[in-house]
Amino acid sequence: MVPRYLIDFNIRDMNTKRTDVCIIGSGIAGLYTALQIAKYQEVTLICKEGLSESNTNYAQGGIAAVITKKDSTALHRQDTLIAGAGLCSHEAVDVLVNEGPEGVYELIRYGTQFDKEGDKLALTQEGAHSRRRILHARGDSTGAEIVRALSERARENERIHILEHHFAIDLVTEKDQCVGVIVEDSHGEQFLIQSNATILATGGAGQLYRYTTNPPVATGDGIAMAYRAGAQIKDVEFIQFHPTSLCYPGAPRFLISEAVRGEGAVLRNVNGERFMERYHPQLELAPRDVVARAIVSEIEKTESTFVYLDITHESEELIKHRFPKIYQVCLTYGLNMVTDWIPVAPAAHYMMGGVKTGLWGETTVPRLFACGEVSCTGVHGANRLASNSLSEAIVFGKRIAQRVKELQPIELDVSGLSFSIMRETTPDEHILEKKLKLQKMMVRQVGLKRDEKRLRKALKEMERQVKQFQLQPTHPSEYEFLNLLTCGLLTVKAALLREESRGGHYREDFPKRDDVIWRKHIIQSIGEGVLEERGTYDD
Repeated sequence: MVPRYLIDFNIRDMNTKRTDVCIIGSGIAGLYTALQIAKYQEVTLICKEGLSESNTNYAQGGIAAVITKKDSTALHRQDTLIAGAGLCSHEAVDVLVNEGPEGVYELIRYGTQFDKEGDKLALTQEGAHSRRRILHARGDSTGAEIVRALSERARENERIHILEHHFAIDLVTEKDQCVGVIVEDSHGEQFLIQSNATILATGGAGQLYRYTTNPPVATGDGIAMAYRAGAQIKDVEFIQFHPTSLCYPGAPRFLISEAVRGEGAVLRNVNGERFMERYHPQLELAPRDVVARAIVSEIEKTESTFVYLDITHESEELIKHRFPKIYQVCLTYGLNMVTDWIPVAPAAHYMMGGVKTGLWGETTVPRLFACGEVSCTGVHGANRLASNSLSEAIVFGKRIAQRVKELQPIELDVSGLSFSIMRETTPDEHILEKKLKLQKMMVRQVGLKRDEKRLRKALKEMERQVKQFQLQPTHPSEYEFLNLLTCGLLTVKAALLREESRGGHYREDFPKRDDVIWRKHIIQSIGEGVLEERGTYDD
């Protein structure tokens, strides 16, 4: 059983710092929201690593928004709903497509330099988009450019206090409200940051899987913290596997952006055959879950471990100009995109579910908000439309800032708060082995293709690991493992309950989508167990 807190503690033994708003995480969600709130309040921004280390920093493709007369919010809405496979919140999608363009222009005002063609913003197209509406920067380094611009603004802002290399261990609640977070600095000192509002912007849980496009910091900390604090967690069975990550001996699972297919690259199996016409009329630009499963099917048929991505028919000038980073990384491993087919395979990429929020980023715990991948706003449904995630972060980050501004100051004394389940304090020397075992199990049992037998095997093994919560963790690697274990448990339980296949959740024992019975959401919370939520759908 997952306990309320990850550690035993007594607030009286800790130093306490006070701030108006505490934001955990420094990707686009954390940085943008901090800048919005800092217009009128003090913000403390907690970063697990350096300020620039986040999932956003590795985002290649771009940010989706309707900015030309050839496009429309109605079309963006339609594309998002189709990709979401019937589980999107229509209200949340409306918010995204209508408020996204202004958010993009604000990123530009903050200094983000998107690529241009002449004097106009350059646009590209990615899978399942019906129009070219993806803005990009430095070719294929969109996330890094956004992080650069926002980080510079955040460091210049006197109202934003940045704590780098600090680990947020647990959200503190009193009288059912979030009152702050227990943090550990790089020297191992733990202290409480007490705040009027706390915002989770911690990204996703890509490190649940052995093969992922996510950086090491993506360990599901925000989802696990929120769950322990009593927040509702929604639809975490939906995991998006990116179809094309580099699969080459000695190379990391480096993301090969969907924009490469958007610019004309085709997929071939190891026999050189182009195969996507056998799976979907949109070919290589079909929804990501379709393309990823098609690749796995071809891998199984050909008894290989990869397929090829072929863009050799395009000009050397286009490839080098449009994908400078991908070109250079491939070249590092002896692969020239101009002349060579690139070996690729799917890898865990994005979690559509997360901490349940409303249209203003509020979780089910008062004074606790969630923004970006850690949240489940309802925008993505069962399958995220490419490049909608950065848009979602800025749209809902701005809304959170507006709602935080309306909060009345909190007047609660938490100095007497303590928690203990009498944990043993022996450090676990095998924590990295346990993390690797969990990651491999998630690939084999809770991966792109699932069934009840494999899911129950995974659940049984994870439940054996629950005893790990009886130890007092003493190192960030132990906190991360316990957070990943919590996310794994939530994911596999939800995947067992959803006996159908849609979006990022595919059950081989229930291959068909069932709208009559299963058009619902799976909600989990530490206090209420598992709930089902049914909405009103009109698509």
